[in-house]
Amino acid sequence: MARILAALGLLGLGLPVLGLLVRAVADGTLTTEVAARPVADALGLSLVTTAASLVLTVGLGLPLALVLARGAFRGRSLVDAIVDLPIVLPPAVAGLALLLLLGRRGILGEPLADLGLNLPFTTAAVVIAQAFVSAPFFVRSARFGIASVERDLEDAARVDGASDRQVLLRITLPLAASAVRGGLVMSWARSLGEFGATIMFAGNVEGRTQTLPLLVYGEFQAGSLETSIAAGAILVLAALGVLVAVRGLGWSRALDIGRFA
Repeated sequence: MARILAALGLLGLGLPVLGLLVRAVADGTLTTEVAARPVADALGLSLVTTAASLVLTVGLGLPLALVLARGAFRGRSLVDAIVDLPIVLPPAVAGLALLLLLGRRGILGEPLADLGLNLPFTTAAVVIAQAFVSAPFFVRSARFGIASVERDLEDAARVDGASDRQVLLRITLPLAASAVRGGLVMSWARSLGEFGATIMFAGNVEGRTQTLPLLVYGEFQAGSLETSIAAGAILVLAALGVLVAVRGLGWSRALDIGRFA
């Protein structure tokens, strides 16, 4: 009985995605529509913005992961909760929060506008929205990897004259590399699939803010099912490839967000 229920559960999870892929391949939309301008533009924009958001995530997230893994300070549980918050927030709420902070009439929006920086409904807004929702995946994974490195090894390197920077680059990060790489992959995948925060904060402007998930929504609303199917199939294949890579290459700790306490 358990196996039957497990099989039904697997079918329930896998059949919708399989149906999308079969439809895309059978109708030829995956090959014909990908070369079309809307899909090509959205794919190119998605690749550029997710790469930029990953750089932003690493630049800000790695120091945060290091502090959480090695630091001891009051309010640490609150910091942990703040880091995890974008994971559980509805994406639309995340986008609204960004808009109220960085929008033209937001808390920081007006000072930024005085400096000539208008972020909402720009490509930069896409990058910020993607980084906001995806950074926790990298921070949690990197923190777990860094915390798993024995401090005795780091202390031994310092005794031998290594600076903190050398210890980080030559001892800590290489030993935590598996978890860090897994976090990078999962963070990139989350950025690629980001929809709610992006449409709220950056809008759905073709060629400027319309990433693949927004293209799926926009074309479906417009009645262009073939384009939606092609863009959706690309996202499914990318997500599947990421999950296979994370598990196949031994980076599965990046998936265990709940373990990173």
